[in-house]
Amino acid sequence: MHAAPPDQTIEFQLNDEHIRVCDLLKLTGIAASGALGKQMVADGLVSVDGKLESRRTAKIRAGQSVECRGVKVLVLAK
Repeated sequence: MHAAPPDQTIEFQLNDEHIRVCDLLKLTGIAASGALGKQMVADGLVSVDGKLESRRTAKIRAGQSVECRGVKVLVLAK
């Protein structure tokens, strides 16, 4: 069974070397807060580069993609 393609793809430009996945979810509007972002990861709703992410504060770097709730975020270098 293949995962459905995302409903929306957005780009996020990093200001630093990395961003925590929970903060990325908050800053892109996928989660209302960092705490909700952490809960979404804990609930198994977040994948990084196509693989389920279980680390709530995983460091996301330029070139990676994050998917959650039908939204794919492409992380770009500053």
